[in-house]
Amino acid sequence: MTAFTAAVEVRLKHGVLDPEAETTARALERLGFELEDLRAADRYELDLEAEDADEARDRADEMAERLLANTTIHDYEVTVDQR
Repeated sequence: MTAFTAAVEVRLKHGVLDPEAETTARALERLGFELEDLRAADRYELDLEAEDADEARDRADEMAERLLANTTIHDYEVTVDQR
């Protein structure tokens, strides 16, 4: 078994109301920053043991599908790095 860190980044899909991002975007604009768009995201880092990176990715993907993301309103992305 090899040690991996899988990162799962979860964000609301485009078109879903994101009040946290809207508030942050307005605050940044008041500070003089120009933006086209801003979305808030949650990032989960999972340390796990797996035979290979594909198995680690599959396990992290299952965790995202079953708990970390509501796929009706969220998109998510999984990245895996060996520790």
